[in-house]
Amino acid sequence: MSRRYLFTSESVTEGHPDKICDQISDTILDALLTQDPRSRVAAEVVVNTGLVLLTGEITSAATVNYVELVRQKIAEIGYTDASNGFSADSCAVLVALDAQSPDIAQGVDQAHEQRAQSSEEVLDSIGAGDQGLMFGYACNETPELMPLPISLAHRISRQLSIVRKNKQLTYLAPDGKTQVTIAYEDGIPVGIDTILISTQHTATIGSLTDANAIQAKIKEDLWDAVVTPVFADIAIKPDANTRFLVNPTGKFVIGGPQGDAGLTGRKIIVDTYGGYSRHGGGAFSGKDPTKVDRSAAYVARYVAKNIVAAGLADKCEVQLSYAIGVARPVSILVDTFGTGKVDDDRLLALVQENFEMRPAGIMQTFGLDRLPAERNGRFYQDVAAYGHFGRPDLDLPWEKTDKAAVLRDAISSMLSGATK
Repeated sequence: MSRRYLFTSESVTEGHPDKICDQISDTILDALLTQDPRSRVAAEVVVNTGLVLLTGEITSAATVNYVELVRQKIAEIGYTDASNGFSADSCAVLVALDAQSPDIAQGVDQAHEQRAQSSEEVLDSIGAGDQGLMFGYACNETPELMPLPISLAHRISRQLSIVRKNKQLTYLAPDGKTQVTIAYEDGIPVGIDTILISTQHTATIGSLTDANAIQAKIKEDLWDAVVTPVFADIAIKPDANTRFLVNPTGKFVIGGPQGDAGLTGRKIIVDTYGGYSRHGGGAFSGKDPTKVDRSAAYVARYVAKNIVAAGLADKCEVQLSYAIGVARPVSILVDTFGTGKVDDDRLLALVQENFEMRPAGIMQTFGLDRLPAERNGRFYQDVAAYGHFGRPDLDLPWEKTDKAAVLRDAISSMLSGATK
C-alpha cells in the first residue's frame, strides 16, 4: 500500500543571529589557522542588541586583531546601519578567551609535529580530541546527493541573500529564515507542499506604508526574484496546490541581534541535513579540525556520499564514534535503509578498507588544517552559513566522489569472486 507523507526542513540566512555567531567563530578560526596551522580553537560567540561577546578557549602562535575581525564579518553580512540596533561600527565587542585545557590537548598535540608522516604507527598515536558520535548522510534526491527539503531551503536562503546584496530588492534586511515542506510517496519526493519565507525588511517600501500592501509587495517580489530562480533546474516545481507563506505575522522589521540573541552552534540541524538524518549533537563552527565533532562529521558525509555516488545505495547514513585520546573509531555503522545493492555488512567492510577515519588521517586526507592558508585566509567561514554539505557553490574536499569508482570496482570483484 502506498504511503504519502510530508517532510519539512528549514534554513536561515547569514544575518540570522545564531548564524552571525557561527560565521564570526569560523572567521576567527580561519585567521588563526592561516598563520598557525597548529592552532587549537574552540571559539564561541554571543550576540545581542549592540553587543558581541567572543569567548572560549584558544591556544595559538598567531597574532590577530579579534575586534577587527568581528567588525569586518558583521559588515560583510550586512549590519552597517546603527538604527537597526546592531552595526559593525557601533556594537561593543568583548573578548574573554582562555587557553585550551592541557588535559584535552595532550591527545592531539603530536598531530602537526608529525603531519607529514602517514605511517600507521604515527596515525594510531594521535588520538581524538574528545569523545562523541557523528553522522554523515547522502541520498539521490538531488544532484548534490542531499535530501530535497534542506537543499531547497538552503537555495532559497542563499537567493534571498543574493537579491539583498545585489540591490535587486533594496528593502530586504539581513535576517531571514526559510522552510520547505516536501510531499513524499513511498520515500520518493513527488511535490512541493509548502514554501515559507520570513525575511526582515524596512518599515516602508517606497511610497507603501500600509502593512497589508507591504506584505503583498514582498510576497510578489520574493516569488519572482527568489523562488522562481531556485526551481529553474529542479524537476519538481511548485504548483497550484503549493502554499506560499511570507512573513506570516504580518511584518518582520525588528530582526537580527536586536530581535533575538544569538549563540554559536545553535543551528546544527540547519548545518547538516535538515533533520532528515540523525545528528550526533556536536556543533561545527569555531572548532579547529582536531575536534572530531567537525572532522569526523565531514568524513562520515564523504563516506556516505561516495557510497550513493557509486550506485551502491539510494540513501546511506554513516555513524562514527570516538573516545578521547584514541585514534580509531570506537564504532562504525553503515545503514542503507534497505536500499543497498549489497548488504550493509559488505559495505562496512569496504568502508573500513578504503576510508581513513583516524583524526590525523582525516586532517591529512582533506587538508583541514591547511585550507584557510591555501585559500587566502578564507575557508571555514564560508561553510558557516547555508550548510556544510551539498554545496555546489564551494569546492569542499569532503564533497568529492573520487572513491565511487573504487567502491564499485571492489563490489564487482567481491560479487564475481563469490560466484566462482
